Parts: sequence; structure tokens; C-alpha cells
Amino acid sequence: MSIFGKDVFGNSLFLKRAVIRLLGLVSHQRYRKFNNLQIEGSQILRDIPSNNVLIISNHQTYFADVAAMFHVFNASLSGRDDSIRNIGYLHKPKMNLYFVAAGETMRAGWLPKLMAYAGAIPIERTWRADGKDVKRNVKFSDITNIGMALADGWVITFPQGTTKPFNPIRKGTAHIIKKFKPIVVPIVIDGFRRAFDKKGLMIKKRDVLQSMVIKEPLDIDYDNESVDEIVTKIEFAIEQHSSFLKVIPVAEYKKQEAALNKKRNFWDMY
Repeated sequence: MSIFGKDVFGNSLFLKRAVIRLLGLVSHQRYRKFNNLQIEGSQILRDIPSNNVLIISNHQTYFADVAAMFHVFNASLSGRDDSIRNIGYLHKPKMNLYFVAAGETMRAGWLPKLMAYAGAIPIERTWRADGKDVKRNVKFSDITNIGMALADGWVITFPQGTTKPFNPIRKGTAHIIKKFKPIVVPIVIDGFRRAFDKKGLMIKKRDVLQSMVIKEPLDIDYDNESVDEIVTKIEFAIEQHSSFLKVIPVAEYKKQEAALNKKRNFWDMY
């Protein structure tokens, strides 16, 4: 892939690489110094194909989740095991990495527009717009764009379509899985909601226990499993099924956070 070419959406790869590097440099310390991101399963990313991969995850902030995944994915593909130490992995970032995002979110200011250039697939949500509940038909161009991105590389999507925990899985994700038959890799994140504001741009609290667990690809019978069956699999895979709904005692949470802070090493921040 020539750096002077264009991606499937016509974006300059030269500019796209510059944007990814810039945003990576700006955001790296948010996961290494102010908070310490714990990663599991990076080897899985090195064992999957370079395209037709759908990454599904729970969602906690608008932008911090995706930014962390860009770091983890590129670090993992560069040979790092469960670590984003040494930001040199951004020298040659994965250029065919995309993420699904609400169009209105990516148009809300210059920073989201800049981030969109890193690989956003803007879609028009069928259930919500401008902070209000709506009901409208799916735009077929959105589905086509997701299919184009899958054919080219990896696509990150948040199937709940919201940062609110334990909200229902949108069936559109299951339809996309049945239509394009991608390898589906689940990821479970935690701690981002406590560390950042809702947009994921401002640090709300430091020294928060953050985690990103990358799981083995789902076993899906694309032709015979129903949309509802796939939705249920997604719920369990990203740990958003009602059976996961439980309250962690405050004392236990503080114990976990204290244990993490005890392990942190000054030199490990850089």
C-alpha cells in the first residue's frame, strides 16, 4: 500500500498516516502515565487476517476507547505483547483500520473531524439524532461503506450504539455479520468511563484501573444462525448480557485499584 495512494474512501494515505501519528503522540500518555492500561490477548490480533475482520466492543466514551484500540492494535501488530510501551509502533501504523461512528458526532467540531480522517466510517443512526429519539430507515450507503471497509481491512464497531452500559445490542450489527461474514473479534474494556469525560477528550480522574481484554474470534454459523442468536452471542462476548450485571463492592474496587498502583513502576510510565 503506497503512502501516496488513497484508502477506499478516497482519503490521502500520506495525510492519514500523519493524523494517526499526531493523535497517537498526543494520546499515548493518557494510557501510560495518567492511567495505566492493562491489556490481555494481543497475540490474537497477530493471528487473524489483515482484512474482513469486525472488532466488536462495549462502549464507554466517544473517543478514548477508539484511540486506545489504535494504540493496542498497532503495538500488537508490531510484536509487543500486551503492552503499548515505546510509541515507535506508530512509525508504520495499520492504514486499513476503520471505526464506525455516528456522523453527527464526527462533525461536531474540528477535533472530531480530524479524528475522522484517521479512519471513521460515519453512519446516520436510525434510533437517535441530535440528542432525541428518532425512527428512520437504514441508509444503504452506510452498509455499503462498512462492507468496503471490511473488504479492505479491520472495522471497529460498538454494537450497542451508546456509551450506556447494558443497553440492547443493535440488530444491525448481526445483519452486517450475516451479510459480509467477517471474522468477529470481541473486546471488553473497562475503566474508561471513570478515567475520562463522556467524550473521552478530558481526563476526569488519574490512576484508574483500565483494562482491554481481546478475546478469541466468535464461532458463528453465518448461514444458519438467526439474527437474534447472533445478537445473544454478541451480548455474552462483550459482557453486556444482563447476567453480567452485578455491583462490585466499593471496598473490593479500591482493593483492586490499590493493587494496580502498587505494581506500577516509575520507569514503566515512559
